[in-house]
Amino acid sequence: MLKRCTVCNLPETYETIEFDHNGVCNICRQKEFKAGVIDWSYRKGELDKLVEQYKGKHDYDCLVPFSGGKDSTWTLYYLIKEYGLKPLVVQFNHGFMREGLLKNNERTFKQLGVDVLSFTPNWKLVKRVMLEALIRKGDFCWHCHTGIFAYPMHVAIKYQVPLVFWGEPSSEYTSYYDYRENEIEEVDETRFNRFVNLGITAEDMAGMISDDFKFDPRDLTPFSYPATSALKKLRYRSVCLGSFIPWDVKKQFAIINQELGWQGDQVEGMPWNEYPYEKIECHMQGMRDYIKFLKRGYSRVTQMTALDLRNNRITKEKALELVGEYEGRKPPSLQIFLEYLGLSEEEFNAIVAKTVVPPFKPDFNAPYAPKTHDFDKWYRESPQNQGIERKGAAKA
Repeated sequence: MLKRCTVCNLPETYETIEFDHNGVCNICRQKEFKAGVIDWSYRKGELDKLVEQYKGKHDYDCLVPFSGGKDSTWTLYYLIKEYGLKPLVVQFNHGFMREGLLKNNERTFKQLGVDVLSFTPNWKLVKRVMLEALIRKGDFCWHCHTGIFAYPMHVAIKYQVPLVFWGEPSSEYTSYYDYRENEIEEVDETRFNRFVNLGITAEDMAGMISDDFKFDPRDLTPFSYPATSALKKLRYRSVCLGSFIPWDVKKQFAIINQELGWQGDQVEGMPWNEYPYEKIECHMQGMRDYIKFLKRGYSRVTQMTALDLRNNRITKEKALELVGEYEGRKPPSLQIFLEYLGLSEEEFNAIVAKTVVPPFKPDFNAPYAPKTHDFDKWYRESPQNQGIERKGAAKA
């Protein structure tokens, strides 16, 4: 039996978690500090000063990295409506964007009237680094983590846009950074190496895959953080909007739904009625959550109910009911994922088993979750393209 926070129910296998003598986790204590100690009026004043410092000084007032999910959509909406900024919107396409997300994006961009750059990396390389990250870290999303946070910084340098606004601070969900210790969370190379890139730089990844995979080293540039010297020359600031204004996903979802027509969607392994807004942008989200459950004994349902428990929006009984009903089931996307990487389910299970965090012990024989309404539209590899092209062989 896993030890869990007496307030929010997060387990001892949760990243960065610690419990006090009352069994309350450090993330819950951060929430108390956020709600009762931080002077948000002062923080808003600091945001006003920051915007004033950069507005009208460059071709674009700021750069907004944009996944199209609820947080980046809110960030873009707020900066335009509150300050009338002219942003450059930069979207890193991880390869799994869903139809509903793309429709949300179109509505958002047209209604707000913004310039947008979208970048999609080399798919053959993506598959290879997905496999490598899965084997080494039990997390196939290395290309997504690094690309989302590194590529926009390359664009900031290229287009000379020194002010970069991200969405929620990591303090909302973990203690890599702490509301109690960091006034403003800087989204910089230190943060990137601390927990974004899984401890694997682009240079590391190049060395890991070079023996059996043919690639151009330049293909890994989007996943590498730009040189500090170039960013300092730009005199950049890269910050979280949620360090300046209190973050509330439910309220923000309601606003972008009403003002922009932003629509939620069904996600594998998630209760649709309770969390229609959560992680709708990726058709591999169910796989990510499934692997997290196999490794640590919880997934996104626990994370979202924990957030609601801290905000007194749900009872513990209801939270446990949702966790019991939805977590741990196999996502139908498992078969698609295995086709991408050329793995059998037995091989996949053996890889993940090596990354399990004690004392949790996974069950690999869970039933499947239901398919989402758009499942049959997700990209499938043709039989001849399944798996990874290796040096000296047609397929893995």
